[in-house]
Amino acid sequence: MALFRQLLDDFHDLMDRNGDPRTKDWPLMSSPFPTAAICLSYVYLVKVVGPRIMENRKPLELKNVLVFYNLFQVLFSMWLFREISMSGWVTGHYNFRCQPVDYSNHPKTLRMVHACWWYYFSKFTEFFDTFFFILRKKNSHVSTLHVIHHGIMPMSVWFGVKFTPGGHSTFFGLVNTFVHIVMYTYYLLSAMGPQYQKYLWWKKYLTTFQMVQFVAIMVHAFQLLFIDCNYPRAFVWWIGLHAVMFYFLFSDFYKQAYTKSVSKQKGVKGTNEKLIDATQRKIESQSQTKEYSKPQAADYYINAVTGLHLRQVTREMNENGLQ
Repeated sequence: MALFRQLLDDFHDLMDRNGDPRTKDWPLMSSPFPTAAICLSYVYLVKVVGPRIMENRKPLELKNVLVFYNLFQVLFSMWLFREISMSGWVTGHYNFRCQPVDYSNHPKTLRMVHACWWYYFSKFTEFFDTFFFILRKKNSHVSTLHVIHHGIMPMSVWFGVKFTPGGHSTFFGLVNTFVHIVMYTYYLLSAMGPQYQKYLWWKKYLTTFQMVQFVAIMVHAFQLLFIDCNYPRAFVWWIGLHAVMFYFLFSDFYKQAYTKSVSKQKGVKGTNEKLIDATQRKIESQSQTKEYSKPQAADYYINAVTGLHLRQVTREMNENGLQ
């Protein structure tokens, strides 16, 4: 026990000696363990506890809550994007090729440091994306990609705020907050009801937009491996490899959600069209006889209704863009 306590003290001493003194006493910044505990608790809650609690309960209707939540996330992301932008990236103070960390107490520098902490805090608010899926019993939305993405981000950003709050890696936050403005606007429209569904045709392009984000972050981070820049190489790899991992996770999701589903839907559509044609031919054949027995009349009626139903299904698929 004494050895464990000594190791823990040495670890905290290492954190304090190498960490940024400006964020040392800020909430959750003294040690990575509270953040790690929250992330692990999140994973256990959404994969085990939440589904078990909701198993025999009806899904909750959360329309107004979702509208408020997504509106909050849009406004919060807009504020974060503004703070990160005005602290350096759009004012000419930051260089897109190489931007070392400024450890001074200049007001503009401190503005970026505060923006970094609030960006870190925003990763916890995004846990509610998953909580609402669980409460609405949309467990299929709680995919491996979803849980990894939300569960790992607070821990990833913690290291940035602790050691390098500012500089080159804040480009990640700049791009990510802009993407979240667009993403939560989509979710907001979706939550407002079916009358807004006609404006949501761009869902798959949103996923593409997210993938482009990670490519931009990769290029921006890994360029420092080929030029001389006073920025920690460890964080270059940390940010760059995160972008690589998320790119491939989102790419796999895109293939599963859109490429394969479209092929499957085309197959269903083709099958429906064959059934419609067969039913139509049978109806036309029977219509040549003017008199019907009762069984024939019943069969005729069933075939006609089936044909109309299949045509309706196909028409709805076409209207929804499932072609």
